Amino acid sequence: MLQYEHSNRPLKGNLLQHTGFTLSTGIGAFLYPSIIAICLLAAAAYHDEEIGPHYIILCILSFAVTFPGEASFHERPRRVFRKLLSSWLLFILIMGAFGFATAYIQYYPENILLAWVIATPVVYGAAYTTLRIVLPRVISSPSNLRTAVIAGSNDIAICLAQQFQNDPYLGTHVLGFFDDRGSGEFPPDLPAPVMGNLSDLSEYVKQNHVEAIYLALPMAAQPHILNLLDSLKDTTASIYFVPDIFITDLIQGRFDTVGNMPVVTVCETPFTGFNGFIKRSSDVVFSIIILLLLLPLMLLLAIGVKLSSPGPVIFKQRRYGLDGKEILVYKFRSMTACDDGEVIKQATKNDARITRFGAFIRKTSLDELPQFVNVLQGRMSIVGPRPHAVAHNETYRKAIKGYMIRHKVKPGITGWAQVNGYRGETETIDKMKKRIEYDLEYLRNWSLSLDFWIIVKTVWTIVKDRNAY
Repeated sequence: MLQYEHSNRPLKGNLLQHTGFTLSTGIGAFLYPSIIAICLLAAAAYHDEEIGPHYIILCILSFAVTFPGEASFHERPRRVFRKLLSSWLLFILIMGAFGFATAYIQYYPENILLAWVIATPVVYGAAYTTLRIVLPRVISSPSNLRTAVIAGSNDIAICLAQQFQNDPYLGTHVLGFFDDRGSGEFPPDLPAPVMGNLSDLSEYVKQNHVEAIYLALPMAAQPHILNLLDSLKDTTASIYFVPDIFITDLIQGRFDTVGNMPVVTVCETPFTGFNGFIKRSSDVVFSIIILLLLLPLMLLLAIGVKLSSPGPVIFKQRRYGLDGKEILVYKFRSMTACDDGEVIKQATKNDARITRFGAFIRKTSLDELPQFVNVLQGRMSIVGPRPHAVAHNETYRKAIKGYMIRHKVKPGITGWAQVNGYRGETETIDKMKKRIEYDLEYLRNWSLSLDFWIIVKTVWTIVKDRNAY
């Protein structure tokens, strides 16, 4: 949604959501950082510890690192708690590493730190659950609701009205629609009445003190939209344009500017600017640590591959990487064949090409360990959409809409699709479509805590998953 009055403000996330500083977003920003600081002080007080400057410093540092919080009351509780767990584990890992590296951790008794680690997610969960019950009642009270009207009554206008109707956290009451079509042409499922023609909109807004106007008109009607905007200049209402491009599937959709020109991002990588630096830094640091820790194991695996069958230890395969460019991906060879031609048969259950040792390293994903070298080279990331062989890509890009969008980011050793049950063979087009859906969901919702959660789930998936051969 593009705000007409303040077009230089960048928008990100749900573009149908009111962009002002609402009560729910304000509480969501402060809730997590505040509870972290409060639980630390409470743990110290409970154990009769004197709250000195070192505790105040840790509280301030913890608040600064975690602000603004990611608590979203619009999302499903399960997803929120998953974000909480991954964010808290990542926070403990980073702060713990910093504490040990600087010896600062010695200033805090272990029992207090343990109480803090356990109490924070419990208190946060209780506070979040309570607020999910209380906030809708507060926001939905007539004195807090913002009144709005919608220009247009097409599909996107109806969808917008339903968003406001079904989501109390948006705090907006739609009074009705304005449209120039005849009464017989209106859809039967309008969630609010039609108040009049577009020419009546300006006068209605002034007389009824309407606070927001949403222009859900097709971009093809640009001259009509400009005339309508001119007629609304004599009102104090906020004006938002909801262009019909938002009926498409947005990847990192946001409103931005190029110089003084407003532009709408329809499809973009999440790893631009500082996010790209964070992603690359975490990849390099974790890859170096993992390779150093697992070097003895990798040497043993190399010996096992060499003894299992004739052929090279490392299998190199052409795959598509960032922006659809070909890269070489490394794996420990698990088959007697090293296919990399125009046609490649996916590994299947009881595949005769897989060696006995190869079956073991494929089942445990140990064959993927050389790809941490690919990560250091900058060809891959630890977390991202799994790279497919070039021959498979050429097949699926023609069969699945939006398939190549997954190449807006570097391919990963593990990914969101793999930890959601789509690891291993994709013997049907429907399974590949589901894998692509998860890949695109990852692009839309990326965060460092999501990456950490995927890594944690990958370990668990390897232990229990039966879909890899």
